[in-house]
Amino acid sequence: MRKLRIALVQMRCEKGAIDENLAVMSAYIDQAEQRGIDIIGFPENSLTGHNDPPKSDREMISLDGDEVNDLLKMTDGKTPTVLAGLVEKNPAGKPFITQIVVRDGKLIGCHRKINVGEYEGDVKEPYTPGDRIDVFDHDGLTFGIAVCADISFERVFAECARQGAEIVFELAAPGLYGDRTARDWRSGYEMWEKSCMDTFPGYSTRHGIWIAVATQAGRTSDEDFPGGGYLFNPRGKRVYATKDWNPCVSYLEIALDSQEVTELS
Repeated sequence: MRKLRIALVQMRCEKGAIDENLAVMSAYIDQAEQRGIDIIGFPENSLTGHNDPPKSDREMISLDGDEVNDLLKMTDGKTPTVLAGLVEKNPAGKPFITQIVVRDGKLIGCHRKINVGEYEGDVKEPYTPGDRIDVFDHDGLTFGIAVCADISFERVFAECARQGAEIVFELAAPGLYGDRTARDWRSGYEMWEKSCMDTFPGYSTRHGIWIAVATQAGRTSDEDFPGGGYLFNPRGKRVYATKDWNPCVSYLEIALDSQEVTELS
């Protein structure tokens, strides 16, 4: 029976606090290694934090920079494939929102967010959209990546499936609206949960794929994030959900053929 072990990380990612974020990620990577996890999904912009638009160079990094190199060193000699998010410098213009694929000290590839959309404030479309939809391999299993607002572009998921992906990781950081001093965390969590529930059952069934969601959680310097870790099977059923919006990590074992899911301790 083919099995896949995944970790979905629901974490707080402070903006520009790359050393702090890397330290948290390092601990999760070590735990994933100990549990025999195959793929660990971190939220959108887990390394750099998420700003619209970035306000300083500290909030943007290069794929060949020291920060990514530090992450590569953390994975050296370890078996999990790591999906980590960052705001990527773009010498040709506005930055990308990028999710990198890393294993055993090597940068395997990346997915650049396709749907950069429009953001609040004076700056419209502060990011450059990606122009490729690739899939990746972990020990013979093909998987894809979508980033946050890519949820609105079914073609991202369809193209991953067309290229043979059995599972697509939706890695997100949807900011919450409203007065922070009166924040209703449950309503924020339920907002993002509803978006996933309204969308992913259809994508899963139409394209015959698993969809796994990992989301930024908690309060950063000037923005809040709802959390949310979910898993949908190819029949469109949500077979796992985190209980609330607090930072946590979910360890799940998927029996790909029988579609059974076990939460690992």
